Amino acid sequence: MPWYYAVAERDHELQNPTSAEKIHLLGKRLRLDSDSRVLDMACGKAGPATLLAKAFGCRLVGVERSPEFAETARERVAAAGLGDRVEIVEGDAAAFPVEPGTFDAALCLGASFVWDGLDGTLDALIPAVRAGGHVAVGEPFWRSWPLPDGVEDLGYVALRETVAKIEDAGLALVTLIASSEDDWDSYRSQQWRALEEWLTANPDDPDAIAIRERYEAARESYFHHRRTLLGWAIFVGRKPG
Repeated sequence: MPWYYAVAERDHELQNPTSAEKIHLLGKRLRLDSDSRVLDMACGKAGPATLLAKAFGCRLVGVERSPEFAETARERVAAAGLGDRVEIVEGDAAAFPVEPGTFDAALCLGASFVWDGLDGTLDALIPAVRAGGHVAVGEPFWRSWPLPDGVEDLGYVALRETVAKIEDAGLALVTLIASSEDDWDSYRSQQWRALEEWLTANPDDPDAIAIRERYEAARESYFHHRRTLLGWAIFVGRKPG
């Protein structure tokens, strides 16, 4: 079976509900410059990494376990002429060895599942950052709580509780860059188009039925409650020191 997200995110430059402008804002808020070293865990196709390296001249190490995404990431970095600035490591971010305090910023945008949630993600990223550096996590949160009957929390919590997790980890929250409805609609629409085109081109694939069922269920839940209730934001915390 083709990996679902390799199909669904085939056309995505950014694999989260955000924009190039907001990634650039993230770089400014992180105070990145040509001397900055950045770790991008579960970097996907290196959309944010290439944008940040090009705009700020920083050096990045991107770690990605999906062979499809890592290959595309390397191609993107090379096409942008950033091979001297961005290194892509294919492997599991959860197993990636990091010398403590070696990065100015550590990112995990939309992939806290690698460490089974936000708490584990913060535990993994904070040691990698020097004193006074930053940790940036892109994470969903629920806009309203409690949730309506029949809506699963998916392991996410309300906004204030998300912020509390960051503060309880010892970080000072210094930036919040939230997604808009347009960001969400663009992200989802690109998925729907890619999936429909793949299903049209591969009607006899043995897994086409399973992919369509997953796609249609996700689209229905988006219109039923997630577009209204589920938010996403990049949370930036500063490490003391």
